[in-house]
Amino acid sequence: MDKSTENPEEDTVSLRSNGKTPACGVTKEKQGFIRTFRESARRVAAKNPLSPGGKGSKVKPEADTAGKELGLQTPPSPSPSTGSVKSPLKMIGSIFQSKQENNGDVPQQKSISIKRTKTDPNMSATHENFMRGRLTQSMNFGGRRLKNKNAKENKAVPEGTLEEKEEEKEEEVLTEVEETYTLPELPHTLLSVMEISKLIEMKELEDSHLHLLALRQEFQQEKERCGEVSPVELMKKEKDLSLLYGNLRNKITAIVRDSNSPSSGNEELLLPLARIIQEEEKRAEEPGSLQGSWMEAWREAVGEGVKVKLESVGLEQREQKASWLADHLGLLGKTIVEDLENVKRKLRWSYPPSFKVFGTYVKSYHRGVAQHLKKLEQQATELRELYSLLDWIINTYKSECIMGSQSLQPEMNDESTELQLEENFLKQLKDKYCSKVKGDIRDSLNRVIEIEIEEVWKVKKDPEEEENYFVSHIPMDIWTKMEGVVKNSRRIDAELEQKATSSCLEELKPFPNRFEEKFNCHCSTLKPQPLWTNYQITYINTFTVLQQHMEGYLATCPGEVEGFRREAKCLIVRLLQGLEDQFKEEVKPFLRRMMTRKWLNDDSDFTQLYKRTETLSQHCALMRPPHLQEFASRLHYHVAREYIGQLMKNYYSCKNRKHENAASKIRHQWDKLRFVFVDMESTHEWLHSVGDELCDIIGQKKNTEIKNNIEPLVKQYPDFSKSHLVAVLNFRGLVRGREYQLILQRFTELKKKLSGGSGGDRSRVFFGDMQVTINTNCLSNLPFSCCLLPNNC
Repeated sequence: MDKSTENPEEDTVSLRSNGKTPACGVTKEKQGFIRTFRESARRVAAKNPLSPGGKGSKVKPEADTAGKELGLQTPPSPSPSTGSVKSPLKMIGSIFQSKQENNGDVPQQKSISIKRTKTDPNMSATHENFMRGRLTQSMNFGGRRLKNKNAKENKAVPEGTLEEKEEEKEEEVLTEVEETYTLPELPHTLLSVMEISKLIEMKELEDSHLHLLALRQEFQQEKERCGEVSPVELMKKEKDLSLLYGNLRNKITAIVRDSNSPSSGNEELLLPLARIIQEEEKRAEEPGSLQGSWMEAWREAVGEGVKVKLESVGLEQREQKASWLADHLGLLGKTIVEDLENVKRKLRWSYPPSFKVFGTYVKSYHRGVAQHLKKLEQQATELRELYSLLDWIINTYKSECIMGSQSLQPEMNDESTELQLEENFLKQLKDKYCSKVKGDIRDSLNRVIEIEIEEVWKVKKDPEEEENYFVSHIPMDIWTKMEGVVKNSRRIDAELEQKATSSCLEELKPFPNRFEEKFNCHCSTLKPQPLWTNYQITYINTFTVLQQHMEGYLATCPGEVEGFRREAKCLIVRLLQGLEDQFKEEVKPFLRRMMTRKWLNDDSDFTQLYKRTETLSQHCALMRPPHLQEFASRLHYHVAREYIGQLMKNYYSCKNRKHENAASKIRHQWDKLRFVFVDMESTHEWLHSVGDELCDIIGQKKNTEIKNNIEPLVKQYPDFSKSHLVAVLNFRGLVRGREYQLILQRFTELKKKLSGGSGGDRSRVFFGDMQVTINTNCLSNLPFSCCLLPNNC
């Protein structure tokens, strides 16, 4: 047998009043409301296949008359123990029974009064006020949404009228909650602290708050007449209030925190808790209020919920997936948009407008995401990870992908899209990114050198040719790496582009010296092989091209580009100098044997000189401009000066008209050397005529004609001195006599005539520091001044 039939006195609640008011303390108007609600429930029960007696139901209804009328079965309840209260659900069941008795819809049933608890002698009055509050709140706190409950309950019914099917398809229509509300009448009889605490635990927010207000009212009244109430009791009641209010706030915080979760099921509690917050904000200055703002606590709860939501987004480990951070940020953005869409679509309609729910959630995400990113920044160590993080913060977050999403409009028009990052966080992240860029570029440059060692120097691989130049992979590898970093940084913002470019160039600046050190270490044994020469030319081209690539960053980082340009240019100069020194060393013994007796009769030394010059010319043809012209011009000057300089050494003096043969030979050899340097694109064309002019002096058949041929030489080469002329005449075999003196006299006249002018073009110094060896046999024939200053006479 059902326990309810065994203990009718304890399980049946009598709601009959003393005859002055209706059984549950409601007016006739509210009785009509209950009647309408009862009839609606009966219709719902009739349609519900799971309710007793309903269509399709397999459950047999009990004999309870009220259950038959309502289509509901009242569940059995245990006997109330001392200090307990009746469940609100049971109270509603008793209301229905009482109304049926009053309206005569069902046979009258026996009404048995409930036993009062020892802790509350006025329990009937307590329940009366309790139910009055429930009904009043249902009328005053509602109004958020219009929902067809029948459609929800009959969702599984396969048959029905057209009207029923339309009701099933009807969806929720959300309306804005009114800002103002009417506070229900406070209960006249208070529940105990444990009972109120139980209501809070059961999420009966409206009831628990009304009883708290009543308890608070009683406390305030007792405090006003503090003389009549024991201070100890007053302190105890204040402590109880604080404890209960703390529990209520904690419960509200928990509900708000989970409210945007699909499985929370607390959506219907949001409006009641909003009214509680409004009421408590009004009463903040009254005695018994809880410290701290309720509205601020609500905002903090929203922030905690956002934090939980962000932490729930999947995050893989780097070891599991290389793109762990990029994937996580993608999911993070998707979660933010979906959450805010739900706030916009549903959640905000559960609160009064003053709560500014959408804006509060947006601000909470700005703060929560900033904190979440701080944790991610500590885990991000690779360059691609730091780039993903910066790109997401600066570009993606406020773009149409997340905060600028069309699905969040127009509400987002009034909200900021900027993250609330900690001060200097973005600067520190950019610095970390640039530091990683430097390290990455340094590693890349080291790999460039390692590849050159392993694939070129160790195996003595010949350089590759492209477009008639020696080429290397080095400049393209370095530029490609740098350009990738710069372009990616530019996509984030101009500031990062500048910083990243500067970091790359700073790391590139010492690279020429490091490369030269490794090159000399591994290739010094190749001297003076042609392969070493080819390597020298290849790396001259390499750093020339690399320098040109870096010029593209001049507008962004002029100081850093200039610093690298200096280092690269110095390396190119040293490489060119190495080539020049090697060539000079090779041709030195052949040049020293020019203008000698052997030279006049044997061409072997000149042949070697010419061969080495021509070989170098062929190599240099693979050198990029402008270094080729500069290098060829320096070699041209050196060979011409050393070749002519042998005339001034007085190694040989032509006798018996051998001067004509010598002049012819000099002219022929000079022409061959000139053509080589023309092919090398030497810019020293002014050197071409010096050999011809000297040959005219040396090869003259008659001595009397010599003085008429020295003027072009003196005009074109103002540094040609009398001592140089004496050395040339000595090589010709003219060392004394009247013609000899006339030639010197004519030279003196020409020098005086030209001294009134500019003194010659000093950029064309050729004879100026050329050493002259004077034959002591002819010193007596020279003026005294020429003996003292042989190069300036």
